Amino acid sequence: MSATTTSAPTSTPERILRRLEWKVIRRLDGALQGGYSTLFYGVGLDLSDLREYQPQDDIRHIDWNVTARMNTLHVRQYLEDRELTTWFLLDLSRSMSFGRLERQKLAVLVDFVATLARLLTRGGNRVGAILYDTLTTRPIPARAGRNQVLRLIRDLHHEAAGPARTATDLSVLLNAALGAIKRRSLLFLVSDFISEPGWERPLSLLSRRHEVIAVRLWDPQESQLPDVGFIYVEDAETGEQLPVDTGDPVFRRDFLRLAERRESGLQEGLTRAGVEAYSVSTREDLVRAIVRMAALRKMRRR
Repeated sequence: MSATTTSAPTSTPERILRRLEWKVIRRLDGALQGGYSTLFYGVGLDLSDLREYQPQDDIRHIDWNVTARMNTLHVRQYLEDRELTTWFLLDLSRSMSFGRLERQKLAVLVDFVATLARLLTRGGNRVGAILYDTLTTRPIPARAGRNQVLRLIRDLHHEAAGPARTATDLSVLLNAALGAIKRRSLLFLVSDFISEPGWERPLSLLSRRHEVIAVRLWDPQESQLPDVGFIYVEDAETGEQLPVDTGDPVFRRDFLRLAERRESGLQEGLTRAGVEAYSVSTREDLVRAIVRMAALRKMRRR
């Protein structure tokens, strides 16, 4: 349950992208010093070398023929694709509109996707997306260029902030990706993961075909309920409203336990699906969040 506020976007796609190019991408260029390969690890098919398996290596790169001959696990190393195709699988359900008016989860999603898409398209890479709003999924074909980033921003604002609808089922989005994305690609699944159960299996199937990165967007108020007395809270997915006393210590304790249990279950599900997972808070500076992701990915690849 959460209180939800929705506001219409006031900036044009061009203004949003210019802001990100000046305030985010410019800083990332300095912080990462062009080392975007730590974040956008290619999924190329050109074999570069073979070496012995090391902890944290991707088991999908094990060469079983060489392993059988050498009696020691060996992994294949690949040259990165010159042209990397990236898909953004985007949860635009109503719970994504939760947060402070000036920094809702949806606003973070738009900035995050636009930033990564611009970094990729600057290098000539193609980006596409599949938008999900609980009722439908809509693909945006993968293309290169700055205009493609502008289209992503425009379409995200057009699809977002709808009325209360049915509960989120991320398996719908993931199954749509399974059917639509044929060529091996880099996938970013961006969601708050407030969903009906059952999404782990299609996510696991996706991770066998593609390199999948799960990015969970969250707001601190979703786990730390402020003591503001008697209020009405609204289910961000269905619109149902219930009265609660936020000053009740039993209610606050149960709320915290529920949040901890949901967090634990989410992490277990992502681990079972075999995907890398990162969390980005609505209170976190976007540059710091992306640099942190790049550093963690670099460590995991060693």
